[in-house]
Amino acid sequence: MRTLNVELDNRSYPIRIGAGVLSDPGLIVPYLKTRRVAVVTNDVVGPLYLAPFVAGLEAKGLLVTQIVLPDGEVHKDWPTLNLIFDGLLGERCDRSTTLIALGGGVVGDMVGFAAATYQRGVPFIQVPTTLLSQVDSSVGGKTAINHPLGKNMIGAFYQPKLVLADTSVLNTLPDRELKAGLAEVIKYGLIRDLPFLDWIEANIARLLARDPDALAEAVERSCRNKAEVVAADETEQGERATLNLGHTFGHAIETGMGYGQWLHGEAVAAGVVMAADLSRRLGWLSDADVERVRAIHERAGLPVKGAPLGADRYLELMAHDKKVTDGTLRLVLLRQIGRAVITSEAASADIRASIEACC
Repeated sequence: MRTLNVELDNRSYPIRIGAGVLSDPGLIVPYLKTRRVAVVTNDVVGPLYLAPFVAGLEAKGLLVTQIVLPDGEVHKDWPTLNLIFDGLLGERCDRSTTLIALGGGVVGDMVGFAAATYQRGVPFIQVPTTLLSQVDSSVGGKTAINHPLGKNMIGAFYQPKLVLADTSVLNTLPDRELKAGLAEVIKYGLIRDLPFLDWIEANIARLLARDPDALAEAVERSCRNKAEVVAADETEQGERATLNLGHTFGHAIETGMGYGQWLHGEAVAAGVVMAADLSRRLGWLSDADVERVRAIHERAGLPVKGAPLGADRYLELMAHDKKVTDGTLRLVLLRQIGRAVITSEAASADIRASIEACC
C-alpha cells in the first residue's frame, strides 16, 4: 500500500493507494466520528462492490445506511442529490454520521456536496472506483452538482477525511472509462511534471493493458501532483486553476452535447488539444509540441477533435466558466510542455480559430 498526505493543517488527510484496500475496513474505522456511516453508491458500482464492502464494515460493529443512486453524469443534479438527503433523513442520520462515497467522480462530487450541506456539515470519506476519480476528483475537496447552463456550477470546497483508492477495482472498469481517466493522468505531466509525461509516453501500452504496477504508479504520481497543488492553493485562487487545463473547452463540450454524451475525460482530452493549439498561436508552443500533445491523447484512445458545436456556441458556454473574472475569460494554457499558466491574453479571434481548427 502506498500512502500520501494532503497537507492542510488540521484538515490534512491521507490518500491510501493499493490493490485490495477496499476489503480492509480497518483502514476506514480510525477516521470515523462514531459507529454510524452511510455508504452512497450507484446502480452500476453497487452490484459489484456494495455488499462485500458493507459486510466488512458491519463486521467491525458499524451501523450502515445504504443509498443507491442512478448512474451517470445526467443525474448529477438537485433531484439526485435529494435522494441522498432523503436517505439520511429517513434513517435519522445525525451530524456524527460519516458519509462514504463508493463510486466514480459523479458519486464522489455529490456525496461531498451532500456532506458539506447536510445539517451544515458532516464528515465524509472518498472510496473512488474509476481511474479518473482515483487520480483527480476524489482528492482536493471540490464538490458540486451540474446546472443546465454549466457543469459543476453549484458546490463547495469541502475536504474528505480519507481517500481510499483500490487499484484492483479498475479491472472491472469499462475500457472507455479507463481511457477517460488517462486524460487526467496525462494532464499532470503537461501542466507541471515533465518527467511524469515522459513516463506516461513510455508506459501508455502498459496502462491500457491494466498492468497493476503501472496503474498504481500512475495513481500515486497523479495524486502526489494534485496533493501538492491543493496544499498550496486549496480554494483555487491561483495555481490550482492550472489543474483545469482543457477543462474550459471540455466543459463546454459536456454541457453543449448534453451531460453524459461525452465522458468528462474525453471532453478534457479534446479541450487540451484546443488549449495546445491556442498556446501555439500565442507563440508559446511549437508545431512539434502541439503534435506531442495530440499524439499522446491519440495513443491513449482519446478524442483529439472537439464536438461540432460551432465556435459561437463554444464561446457562449465558455462565458459561464468559473475562471471568468469581471467578465473576462481566463484560460489555462501551456507556456511550454510541463508548465501551465492562467492567462487572459488570448484574443477572441485566436480562441475562435483554435476551436474551428480542432473540431
